[in-house]
Amino acid sequence: MDAESGEVHYREALALAEPRGMRPLVAHCHLGLGRLYRRTGNQEQAREHLTTATTMYREMGMTYWWEQAEAEMKESA
Repeated sequence: MDAESGEVHYREALALAEPRGMRPLVAHCHLGLGRLYRRTGNQEQAREHLTTATTMYREMGMTYWWEQAEAEMKESA
């Protein structure tokens, strides 16, 4: 796994999606970053991004993805 490359790509996607109001994509990027940070041992950043993803999915009523983000949160605890 190339964590640095993955982080760069997620951040680039966030930079494109946020100003365009693409909230589902923004939430997916936060979920991806949370998973990436959890796998690389950076628990603080993982929780931050997973919390953002969970909140966004819940606000948008994206139940399936909200449950996925919640599961990741439990694994990172």
